[in-house]
Amino acid sequence: MKLPEEYAEPAGCEPQGSGELECVLSELFLILNKVLLISVDRWLGVTSPGVVEKLGCSNLPLSPRQRELCSRKSVLLPGIQEGARLGVAECQRQFRHERWNCSTNQQVPVFGHELTSGTKETAFIYAVMAAGLVHAVTRSCSQGNMTECGCDAGLRGGGSAAEGWHWGGCSDHIQYGTWFSRKFMDHTVKNMSTSRSSYTPSTMNQHNSEAGRQAINRTMSTDCRCHGVSGSCAVKTCWRTMAPFERVGTYLKDRYEHSVQVTERSKRKTKRKDQRRLHVDKHQLIFLNKSPNYCLEDRRRGIAGTRGRRCNRTSTGPDGCNLLCCGRGYNTHVVRHVQRCECKFVWCCYVHCRRCESMNDMHTCK
Repeated sequence: MKLPEEYAEPAGCEPQGSGELECVLSELFLILNKVLLISVDRWLGVTSPGVVEKLGCSNLPLSPRQRELCSRKSVLLPGIQEGARLGVAECQRQFRHERWNCSTNQQVPVFGHELTSGTKETAFIYAVMAAGLVHAVTRSCSQGNMTECGCDAGLRGGGSAAEGWHWGGCSDHIQYGTWFSRKFMDHTVKNMSTSRSSYTPSTMNQHNSEAGRQAINRTMSTDCRCHGVSGSCAVKTCWRTMAPFERVGTYLKDRYEHSVQVTERSKRKTKRKDQRRLHVDKHQLIFLNKSPNYCLEDRRRGIAGTRGRRCNRTSTGPDGCNLLCCGRGYNTHVVRHVQRCECKFVWCCYVHCRRCESMNDMHTCK
């Protein structure tokens, strides 16, 4: 199936011009980045309470460009909402035991400062949101909810007769989902470069969004069904399917742990010439600024801190009280739980249960 518009990978280039010109260009890139961030802030607002019920492109918190695309392809509106929900939920699942737990606000922008900080956390947000949109739109295509996309017809009819299998079924058409995610999320940034010293906030975010989309492709699997007498599996029909989004999130969390710091274009002159030749892989997550420790509350930067967070006293991982509480110590509370137990059916006709009580320790950061 031909996509509505071909997507061309931006070509790399080395910036030219005097230092004054480079300074002016850096300012222009910062302005462009602010426009991009406004678009993403608004789109993530579709997960805010009360927005889903309105169901209409004109009522959603979208940028003008996104609203126009949504209006032309309104059948994708549920996919847009589901993509945002998937991304936010998976971010919070992956970081639920970390100092930064992917907390959100009740209003737009849902991620607050982290969407603009240029840190590893920013990189993960852009990647998981782009991946969520690909996953949701592709699933909608495979389920037959759209007229302009469906299963991946390119895999039908092929296979290996010698090995006894052929392509069939309904392979997930991730090409369409990827195309839509690019159109919906990315601004056109020309002269994208893969040099570690040639990034701006805009190109960093676009790189990480693309890495998130590629994560869908890299986690896909081949499923097969056997055909034959008495289950002999003489012939197999196979198709390509997306992994559950939790697996995509785990893959991206690993990319987060191995993310690469790059240098902002405006600071390029501080780098040695040999460092300019270093390149990053398109599947890697990249960031510009080091992350804060997230230990203490900083309302100006939107950091909640870890005070009051529940921790595990016996764990040595990130959820352990020593790490999560940043060495400040923890409080121990005794929590009383009352629940029904030992339920029995009594003839006739009711269920009789006992009330059971238990006392458990709960630890929270000071």
